[in-house]
Amino acid sequence: MLKEEIWADHKKIEELKRNLSQIQDIVDSFNKAFSDVEYLNDSISLLKDEEGQIFVNEIEDKFKQTILAINNLEIKHLLSGKFDNFNVIMEIHPGAGGTESQDWAQMLLRMYLRWAEQNNYKAEILDLQNGDEAGIKSVTINFLGINAYGYLKSEAGVHRLVRISPFDTNKRRHTSFAAILIYPEIVNDIDIEIKDDDLRIDTYRSSGAGGQHVNKVSSAVRLTHLPTGVVVACQNERSQHKNKERAMSILRSRLYDLKIKEQSDKLDGIIGNKKNIEWGSQIRSYTLHPYKLVKDHRTSYEIGNADSVLDGNLNDFIREYLFKSNKALY
Repeated sequence: MLKEEIWADHKKIEELKRNLSQIQDIVDSFNKAFSDVEYLNDSISLLKDEEGQIFVNEIEDKFKQTILAINNLEIKHLLSGKFDNFNVIMEIHPGAGGTESQDWAQMLLRMYLRWAEQNNYKAEILDLQNGDEAGIKSVTINFLGINAYGYLKSEAGVHRLVRISPFDTNKRRHTSFAAILIYPEIVNDIDIEIKDDDLRIDTYRSSGAGGQHVNKVSSAVRLTHLPTGVVVACQNERSQHKNKERAMSILRSRLYDLKIKEQSDKLDGIIGNKKNIEWGSQIRSYTLHPYKLVKDHRTSYEIGNADSVLDGNLNDFIREYLFKSNKALY
């Protein structure tokens, strides 16, 4: 990046910046973990002295923090895919079941926003459609930060909830489903041609925050890509122009994702055909009654503290998925 001629190539410099950021994050994390291990080695020697016992609790806390840091470093080692260091766009769609599944979709939204907060990722809600009585009909979220796609790609699929319904006066147990779609936010230097004739552009009034501007101006934008049927929307920006620009970025990412994965049929099954968001198709189950358990069906990893998971503590599931996906390395 110190070479003057590099800065004349916008695409090259953006790629180098991403690579530098990713490498620096790994190096800094490694140096911090290495330093903490050295600190523990020195500290443990103090325990041999009688007066050193007063440091036991402090050393135990440091040990737990260091183990966690090393585990996270292992995860970063696994994030070497082409798009792992990209930002990510997530869509949450409830399955059949009306209010029950829409409420479950909102619970998932909260879970991922809490995960982002705990792991220092910025989360922007780009489009949100509220449910008729409770919950949400759909939401699109942009997570920004190093390796956002690498971490959250593990969440793509159908999520199943079993609980005593808060909407059932007879307090019966209900099963709800919601689908998560994950794709990397493709930067502008990726060549995806979108013809004007292939787009239908609709504008409408945003339903989000924004006061009088939101209520009086049709600033929200919905784009429909006619050849593929892909629909994206954005309403979080204050101007129609900015919402259209953001929606085009999302559309470009969706189309590139279709292109590289060649799985448009699968996406139609998860999103377009709600009957596939059902029993037997789930990647993870969240059971709140008659016992509490969260189990990932791809890795068989499970945690009894379901409340903690729903509060955003997903890193153990992400780690197990990444190790399972990269088992050839171990």
